[in-house]
Amino acid sequence: MLKGFRDFITRGNVIDLAVAVVIGGAFTALVAVFTKSIIQPMINLAMGGGVDGGKVVINGQVFDFGAIVNGAITFLITAAVVYFVFVLPMNKYKERFGKTEKEEIAEEVALLREIRDSLVAKNSD
Repeated sequence: MLKGFRDFITRGNVIDLAVAVVIGGAFTALVAVFTKSIIQPMINLAMGGGVDGGKVVINGQVFDFGAIVNGAITFLITAAVVYFVFVLPMNKYKERFGKTEKEEIAEEVALLREIRDSLVAKNSD
């Protein structure tokens, strides 16, 4: 039981996922502070100025369009950095040193054929 758990934890995918979650959380916090401190004031100035810039009040209800624009910018910055810093280099690495999709499919087909042949041999006995 513990061996299976140890194997699960030490697989590369789990470790990579844990690192990605930690880095992603830290980076998201950094981008959120940047957009709240730098981008949000610029949006407020462009949409009417001051703290209330980008806000519309109708019957006492506040519609904060500046916050929506700020959230969209936060998302775009985060997505762009994740893509250009993590995804793109990993894809280039896989193209250069990893197996191609055709090679992986060929290996899977060969493995499935081996399993099939083994089952046929076992059932014919």
